Amino acid sequence: MKFATPATTNPIDQLKVVGQPVDRIDGPRKTTGTARYAYEQHEVAPNAAYGYVLGSAIAKGRVKSMDIAAAKRAPGVLTVITADNAGKLGKGKYNTATLLGGPKIEHYHQAVALVVAETFEQARAAAHLIKVEYVKEQGAYDLAAAKDTAKVPKKEEDPPETKTGAFASAFDSAPVKLDATYTTPDQSHAMMEPHASIARWEGNKVTIWTANQMIDWSVGDMAKTLGIPKANVRLISPYIGGGFGGKLWIRAEALLAALAARSVGRPVKVALQRALMINNTTHRPATIQRLRIGATREGRITAIAHESWSGDLPGGKPETAVNQTRLLYAGPNRLTRLRLAVLDLPEGNAMRAPGEAPGMMALEIAIDEMADKLKMDPVMFRIINDTTVDPEKPGRKFSQRRFVECMRLGMERFGWNKRNAEPGQVRDGRWLVGLGVASAFRNNLVGKSGARVRLGPDGVVTVETDMTDIGTGSYTIIAQTAAEMMGVGLDQVVVKLGDSAYPVSAGSGGQWGGNSSTSGVYAACVKLRDVVCQKLGLDPASAQFADGMVKAGGQSLPLRQAAAGAELVAEDTIEFGDLDKKYQQSTFGAHFVEVAVDAYTGEVRVRRMLAVCAAGRILNPKSARSQVIGAMTMGVGAALMEHLVVDKRVGFFVNHDLASYEVPVHADIPHQEVIFLDETDPISSPMKAKGVGELGICGVAAAVANAIYNATGVRIRDYPLTLDKMIDKLPQVA
Repeated sequence: MKFATPATTNPIDQLKVVGQPVDRIDGPRKTTGTARYAYEQHEVAPNAAYGYVLGSAIAKGRVKSMDIAAAKRAPGVLTVITADNAGKLGKGKYNTATLLGGPKIEHYHQAVALVVAETFEQARAAAHLIKVEYVKEQGAYDLAAAKDTAKVPKKEEDPPETKTGAFASAFDSAPVKLDATYTTPDQSHAMMEPHASIARWEGNKVTIWTANQMIDWSVGDMAKTLGIPKANVRLISPYIGGGFGGKLWIRAEALLAALAARSVGRPVKVALQRALMINNTTHRPATIQRLRIGATREGRITAIAHESWSGDLPGGKPETAVNQTRLLYAGPNRLTRLRLAVLDLPEGNAMRAPGEAPGMMALEIAIDEMADKLKMDPVMFRIINDTTVDPEKPGRKFSQRRFVECMRLGMERFGWNKRNAEPGQVRDGRWLVGLGVASAFRNNLVGKSGARVRLGPDGVVTVETDMTDIGTGSYTIIAQTAAEMMGVGLDQVVVKLGDSAYPVSAGSGGQWGGNSSTSGVYAACVKLRDVVCQKLGLDPASAQFADGMVKAGGQSLPLRQAAAGAELVAEDTIEFGDLDKKYQQSTFGAHFVEVAVDAYTGEVRVRRMLAVCAAGRILNPKSARSQVIGAMTMGVGAALMEHLVVDKRVGFFVNHDLASYEVPVHADIPHQEVIFLDETDPISSPMKAKGVGELGICGVAAAVANAIYNATGVRIRDYPLTLDKMIDKLPQVA
């Protein structure tokens, strides 16, 4: 199905099942422990051997020699896989560094060997017997030190630089100006489930049960790396215990499991230990961001520039932290610029809301600082600089833009009128109390997505697609879509996900998954409805599917009757036209935060949070709210805690475990409220929905920073916002 014109009225608009806050259908399995994750697929590989990954002890250089003899002689050991005996390996499209290092070492903890044994403990013990001699090379591990060497990155989907109007002269002549630099640190996905895989070969074909967000991408990369046909690789990933972008691609454990299983002639399971999850896989790279804003004394932005520097391994990509600044606020004279430095740290790549999440951390403090210079309410400053068109391409309108409505509703619901404009004036005992705000923005992306739908003689509808569920509720919204389209209850729908044997979907990432995958299911159901009507002798144009019946032309027949002779099957793919070129498609929101700062110690506590979101039709308000409050929580972590600390002498992340890489816990998040505007966007998809899972994190950290400023008068521009950065600047305690 080609989606090339805006959606009109369709069966989804009935909202009998879609749009309802139904419980997640995978919930009972996950809460009872019967949902099998990648490492737990015991029944498919009852005789699996265990692999343990040895990571490089240097960040840059080469392996001079590796003595694996003692490891091979250790009890239970079956083999040791290294670059010397793995055979010729390719490199996937989506991997910056090679997954199995040697002799060249590209980053710390790059996999250099896999020990395979009868038990995990035997493999781990034997790995410690491997003796590796390295030749170290001088590496670059400090973004600030490498900043001046940063270059224009290769042009990908987004240009590295945009210019509109005459920024320099407009900024110089602006009556009110801000020129400030902000930094965000390296951050880890820190998901609960490790990167884990089980591989099993049958002849020249390999099946890998793995934790992966993008099945088709990874099938292609695995085939390319192994040097075998794509048809000979099958990936299965029915449940994923968190990903946040860290599981978009194959990682070392999947490749090593496949190599080991081929070598020993039996299934092998490999899970990365926590330290290797942080240093061996991807992370959100640090940024240095310079914001310059010029405005009239009445608060109209006349000039805005956002420049960002980030680092990655050779051949890597920049953190696109200026994306939102190209679209969020009006202003005739504009400049955005990305620069990329070569750093020999582990690969920097996508982490929840790449680009906008760290970009908003800087932009939305700068906007508050500008409002403060203008003596304006920061909400009103944002509102008067709203735009209905793409500021860089004024001829292109937004498909929907209810940003101002989000801000005004948030002001009302949060009690913004109680905010004291003068910082450091509100006390609650020993606590200084402040309110902060930030805009929420994330582009709405859509992608080609397919599905297969089956109708059985019992009236059960089965959906098959390689779409994944990373804890986001994919099973449920796909079931809701099929139930709505075919006129059956949720108890009559079975959803099968995460298998490359199923039609290729958009996958989970970039907040495109829910909207795109349900649109693919919609397309397949449209085709199945036609097949049903043909079998029943009914007119598909006038047919109504409801309560397990099909009604048309005065007749009412049971849906299952169409499949009485044999199961009916339909398959289709949603393909999006150029509506995203004609209209700017984005999601919008507003974040409001109240914090309390200990007047004596600088300890920060978040007291309450509110997110107001405009993100198209909400397919399931319950799971969507869960997505947003999870994102808000992650935003608090980014604001106050998360920081991969780089040892700049040897080039690795020191705090590579969950004891020292801090993330919020329940006690850190006392009260959260989420409001969804009643919105549909027919330009986005036949579902009239958009993404929402990443919108919820964009702007949160800045709202916390702005609340801290309102509470204390201390402006912090370097994340995380730890107490050492404010304690000597706090107001004098009476």
